Amino acid sequence: MIFSNLFGKSDPNASPRDIGHDELQKALSEGSVTVVDVREPHEFVGGHIPGAINLPLSRFKPDQIPAGKAPVLICQAGARSGAALRQAHAAGAAHVRHYPGGMNGWRVRGGEVAN
Repeated sequence: MIFSNLFGKSDPNASPRDIGHDELQKALSEGSVTVVDVREPHEFVGGHIPGAINLPLSRFKPDQIPAGKAPVLICQAGARSGAALRQAHAAGAAHVRHYPGGMNGWRVRGGEVAN
């Protein structure tokens, strides 16, 4: 299976755990995902994806991820959300995905940001 990378091009090496920019935008417009921002609160208030919830990695527990919509993890550049993804998957939450470009990539691609 081929997924879109940060810049919307096909990336045959992308993980099925990752969600590309276009796919995330579509899922947000459909209301089918919950974005979980794992940055610290002071970073979150500086700008986040509208509707995102803040569960900082420093206190992250996979069982805090809300049930219902498909969860997508995000941070500033992808490292912390990747760590949270590994925690979630180790805890049995295989349905959790992450946006590897982080808020940096989201902003570069013109994604909407709320404060």
